[in-house]
Amino acid sequence: MQQPKKVFFIGIGGSSMSGLARYMKWKGCEVYGSDKTSSHKTEALEKEGFRIFIGHRAENVSGCDLVVYSAAIQENNPERTFAREHNIPQIERCELLGEIMKRYPASICVSGTHGKTTTTAMLSWVFIKCGEDPSVHIGGELEMIGGSTRMGNGESFICEACEYHSSFLSFHPTQAIITNIDADHLDYYKDLDDIEHAFEKFARLVPQSGCVFGNGDDKRVFRLLERLNVKTVSFGLEPQNVIRAENIYYDENDCASFTVTYFGHPLCEISLNVPGEHNLRDALACIAVANANQLPMAVVSQALQEFSGVHRRYELTSVTDGVNIYTDYGHNPTETETVLKVARAQCNGRVFAVLQPHTYSRTKSLFHGFLNCFNDADQVLVLDIDGAREKDPGDINSGMLVEAMVKKGMDAHYTPTFDDAENYLRNTWKPGDCAVTLGCGNVYLLNEQIALHGNTVSR
Repeated sequence: MQQPKKVFFIGIGGSSMSGLARYMKWKGCEVYGSDKTSSHKTEALEKEGFRIFIGHRAENVSGCDLVVYSAAIQENNPERTFAREHNIPQIERCELLGEIMKRYPASICVSGTHGKTTTTAMLSWVFIKCGEDPSVHIGGELEMIGGSTRMGNGESFICEACEYHSSFLSFHPTQAIITNIDADHLDYYKDLDDIEHAFEKFARLVPQSGCVFGNGDDKRVFRLLERLNVKTVSFGLEPQNVIRAENIYYDENDCASFTVTYFGHPLCEISLNVPGEHNLRDALACIAVANANQLPMAVVSQALQEFSGVHRRYELTSVTDGVNIYTDYGHNPTETETVLKVARAQCNGRVFAVLQPHTYSRTKSLFHGFLNCFNDADQVLVLDIDGAREKDPGDINSGMLVEAMVKKGMDAHYTPTFDDAENYLRNTWKPGDCAVTLGCGNVYLLNEQIALHGNTVSR
């Protein structure tokens, strides 16, 4: 693909899209774009000199050489329609990422139903600290690199590889990580076997000279590794793994310290500054890749100890009324359960979970899972469903979810709006409690609202 001069991004405020917009600007393109609403990301882009249109209109696209859109943007979008009618080339976000990867000798793609953003961020920091100067694209904000994208001068491109709509099949990985395989995006995939098949097709994109790293504690990942005809390295806690964590100790903040072994022989000692077993597994994935790329383990260990997490991944946003307020991007039952285990381990008081279900289809397909993932919460508040790209089908709502939770014996409450949730929390919590907002929509704005309304020590 020849480099265009003027590039228009539809949905430029998305985590991945905003990062790609910055990347194309760094490459010398004139970049501008649109989004349906203003946000922190669009405001940040405007401050950096990007021209941003709020609202999708045909005239926004006039004069550009290339239109970039995400899988969430429909064909009848007025900007896509204008581009089609005026023969302006269009490319989907993942295809552009694939084209970028071709320019790098080493493209390390991090996939998995859960943990890929944190693992990509961890791995990026490890490579940076080891002097590799990688280019990076993450589906979240990493303060340590100043955002979601980093332009490096090294030979490596480290990228989060999302399975939604099989986006990662447009990539060109020379090395790939699979953190786990679980049920999600069932509006696109038929079932869990279909999801596993997609991950296998992704893994088979890795050339013979490359390597696939997989979580060997995940049965689906482990059997996928066994089917591949390229080099594979398993990581995990169980004995069958090549890279393994042993002598694990968790401190009072639920952060792990452990010995890493390689084929049973000690490789390095690690102490993490991010909590939970899930972060331990993410760190093992990074160590497996670092070891295969012959990075110095002493520096790798230091980098992982310094790693402080990604925005909206169990992020402490404020202390209000003596209550720690967190937000997390988790939007399916497995992620919810994982985050609440950490909250329970850290909190001496009560744990309040505030769920904003994301999309009607996910709420329906994972309905029963949401009835079994709040064991570590004392009370559950459920906001109205964030429909995102979907229209309300009329056969599912948050009230139905709360009703089923209550029947199961859970202390659950329907709080449709941010105001409802904040009022309930402020009238119920006590110093020493904690509250976690959960969802990949705009639920983080509830945290901001709480922080603005007084009695708060900001993060």
